[in-house]
Amino acid sequence: MKKTLLKISALALTLLMTFATSCNDNKADKAADNKAPEAKEEVVLPNYRYVDSDSVLAAYNLAKDYNEEMLRMQTNFENTARQRESAIQSEMNKMQQKMQNNGYLTEDSYRQDEQKLTKMQTNAQNEIAKLQNNILNAQMEAQKTVNDSISSFIKEYNKKYGYDAILLKGATLYIDPRLDITDDVIKGLNARYNKVKK
Repeated sequence: MKKTLLKISALALTLLMTFATSCNDNKADKAADNKAPEAKEEVVLPNYRYVDSDSVLAAYNLAKDYNEEMLRMQTNFENTARQRESAIQSEMNKMQQKMQNNGYLTEDSYRQDEQKLTKMQTNAQNEIAKLQNNILNAQMEAQKTVNDSISSFIKEYNKKYGYDAILLKGATLYIDPRLDITDDVIKGLNARYNKVKK
């Protein structure tokens, strides 16, 4: 009888432990079920941004105005070079014809035409060199003005937003597109430039 009682007690104890464990598991499950769903984590972007300089230069009105001016200067240079070349070629043809038609009666008259041609060539070279120099200086000045304008704007822009860095896209292999402030910078640059221009 004692053995049977022990067996029943052991069985009851086992059942009690199983029941207690099951209840605890159910409580844990219910607690997990009652727990508020976790909110999605907000993505915190690093405190730097980037600008695509090619896009800025293509869309910034100051840069576009300078590009148009450079194109006008280049066209003027090419037209002047063609005109001078044509005038020199024409003078050479006249001299050639004069020689073939025995138009040079003296060596002195030939030398005078030759000196005239040499002077035309020298003047043309000097004029073309001066135009090239003007274009180069204008390009350097335009580039400096545009760069200074962009740099000045970026400093003012960053006072408002307080980024740790504003990078150039071209200097990176990959950068998250959410960090791109190019459009915002272009709008700000053009608003400031158009205001000054008026």
